[in-house]
This record gives sequence, C-alpha cells and structure tokens, in this order.
Amino acid sequence: MNTPNKLTMFRIFLTFVIIAILLFPFSAMGITIPQIFINETLVIDIRYLIAGGLFIIASLTDCLDGYIARKYDMITDFGKMMDAIADKILVNAVLIILCAQGFIHPIIPVVIILRDTAIDSVKMIAGNKGKVIAASKLGKAKTIVMMIGLSLTLFYNLPFELWNLRIADFLLILAAILSIVSGVQYYMANRKIIFEDDRI
Repeated sequence: MNTPNKLTMFRIFLTFVIIAILLFPFSAMGITIPQIFINETLVIDIRYLIAGGLFIIASLTDCLDGYIARKYDMITDFGKMMDAIADKILVNAVLIILCAQGFIHPIIPVVIILRDTAIDSVKMIAGNKGKVIAASKLGKAKTIVMMIGLSLTLFYNLPFELWNLRIADFLLILAAILSIVSGVQYYMANRKIIFEDDRI
C-alpha cells in the first residue's frame, strides 16, 4: 500500500475515532467530561474540541493524499475508490451527528448528502460507459466551504461566537447552496451521458 492510500485509510480511522468521541455515552458510564466556561451562555464540551482537531487533521489528509498521488504518479484504482469513500464517511458522519445533536439545521445534511448521492450516481453511469467526469470548481469550492464550516461548528463557532457572528452557520448554508448549484451544473454538463443510448 503506497503513501497516499495509507493516508486515506488513516482518514477513515480518524473518522471512526471522531464518531466514538461524539457518540460514546460517557455520562452513562460515569465518566465526567471536562467543560470550559467561556461566559454565562457559552459552555464548551471538550469532546467537540478534540473531535474538531481530529476533523481538521482528517480534512488535511484529504488534500495531502491527492497531492502526493498526483505529484509522484501513485494514483491507483484502489486509491480513487477509497478516497471517495473516506470523504463521504468523514463528512456525512459529522453532518449527521451535528444535526442529531442540534448544532445544525436538518436541511443542510439532507441537501448535501442527497446532492452527493445524485452526483455519485451520475459518475457511476459515466464510468460504466467508459467516461470520466472531473470535479467542477464549484464542487471543490463547496467541499472547502463545508469543511471550514464543520470545523468551526465543532469549535463552537469560536472566536466569532464572542461577537455573535454566526460564521459557521453561514458557511454551512453557503455549502448547501453551492451543493445545489454545482449539482445542477453537473447535471447540465453531463445530461447527454446520462441519457445516452448504450444499445449497439
């Protein structure tokens, strides 16, 4: 297994660590989680800070494994498949958990996950026809905005929360909008492939 693939697998490992940190019933097990009191209304559960740090590391490995694979010609079919899976596991897991725990509105994970599922279906259809659909600039922008928004959410929107600036919410809403726009863009650019007749 080459270095980019190891980084991808490490990202999957970090994802399960993040899930465990955020979902493990510490209180039911009699374990007290330290809290940080910022002010009278903002109390921070240290689990989210740890998960946020790990999420940032996992997100950086997503950039790093692709860079190394392209620069040193280490691109493999296994790597392409696992990289896409690792991205979906990381982002979708955090989106769903933060939604279930009341940090983000349900419409955000619904829009983002539905869009990604639709785009993956289009890519699968294209792949079966021997064609490759490259990621769009808007799609990449959506991913960057979403990663930053999720990181800020895990860090309780600090330091912006101190000035009552909902930057994390704004970025996640923007990511959802970019998801819709880039999804439509994908469809319009590749609709001929989707409906192309395969019959000989």
